[in-house]
Amino acid sequence: MTGMGMAALAAAGAVLLTAGIALGRLTARRVVKSDLDLGTPVERATFLTLHTASLAAPPLRAGLTEDTARKAARRLRSLLGTEALCLTDRESVLAWDGPGADHHEQRVMVRVAEMLDSGRSQSVHTECEELECPLRWAVIAPLTGEEGVLGALVAYGSRESAVLVRAATEVARWVSVQLELAELDRSRTRLIEAEIRALRAQISPHFIFNSLAAIASFVRTDPERARELLLEFADFTRYSFRRHGEFTNLADELRSIEQYLALAGARFGDRLKVTLQVAPEVLPVTLPFLCLQPLVENAVKHGLEDSKSECRVMIAARDAGAEAMVTIEDDGVGMDPDVLRGILAGERTPSSGIGLSNVDERLRQVYGDDHGLVIETGAGAGMKITIRIPKYRAGVHSSAGRRSTD
Repeated sequence: MTGMGMAALAAAGAVLLTAGIALGRLTARRVVKSDLDLGTPVERATFLTLHTASLAAPPLRAGLTEDTARKAARRLRSLLGTEALCLTDRESVLAWDGPGADHHEQRVMVRVAEMLDSGRSQSVHTECEELECPLRWAVIAPLTGEEGVLGALVAYGSRESAVLVRAATEVARWVSVQLELAELDRSRTRLIEAEIRALRAQISPHFIFNSLAAIASFVRTDPERARELLLEFADFTRYSFRRHGEFTNLADELRSIEQYLALAGARFGDRLKVTLQVAPEVLPVTLPFLCLQPLVENAVKHGLEDSKSECRVMIAARDAGAEAMVTIEDDGVGMDPDVLRGILAGERTPSSGIGLSNVDERLRQVYGDDHGLVIETGAGAGMKITIRIPKYRAGVHSSAGRRSTD
């Protein structure tokens, strides 16, 4: 996905530069004179072209809809310097900027349908019968995406112009790149949501059943503890199944872990020993949602459910300069390193652990390959997992302040 995004951005830069050069001489006379030395007229026009394109890009990065088309159409018309411009999908006009909408808008989709069949740009006479209408020629250029032609950019002029044909075609290609990037963003979001759903699905039904059974066992003997455990269970499930946000903060993730361990402790009693050491300054650090809890659940599973002895789980979070360092360690049965490598490579089996490969992959996607899980283990030697979380990373923002009521 990253490679495709970089290629698309490179293509966008090339398209914009081409469009800027093509339109440079056409639009140079429109640049307002200034005392500042901004270069030659062509350089100033190219700068204006790039600046206008940068203003049109954000709406298009949300996809092709009536709202995004309306916000982008005015910028694109200014970019091309045409009398009018419209954006369409495959079935209707999404946005129109400029005069002539009252009588051209109803006819343009016939022309667009012809372009959709060929997939190539067309320059056509509008055959307008309104004497005062300036829209005499139109360039219809396809807007494409991963699924083929999505719609069209239609630029209207008062006369036939080879420069307009080339410029409109290049701008349509640039718009198509923005739409492809929007699709990549949506694909990434769907992937992350799917991964979170996969983690939620791995919250063992046996854990839920055993937690409720443990709570029920205290109803008669210790009603107050039963009530507290029931509240912990409600908060734990509410957090684990919340719908808002790809990211959370370390404080909320650790709180969920404490709730999980309280429920696990009700089941295993004195067999589970937990040590928690957290530096207060790292509590606000943002990290991917459900990133630590599956690792703690994995430690408990292999430390207690897979053995008859006592298990110690140690969780530490400390300040490491530009990063927060989190370690989760248990003295359970451990794992053969070859088996672990297979799990992290995606070769999962029903007993392969809970979420190790999922968490490792998400960390690498968000922070880069050098921020995956670092795992030290061996058969009968327990397991130690270390995570390095950058304190600040562009595009990574906690949504902990927006509580879900679901």
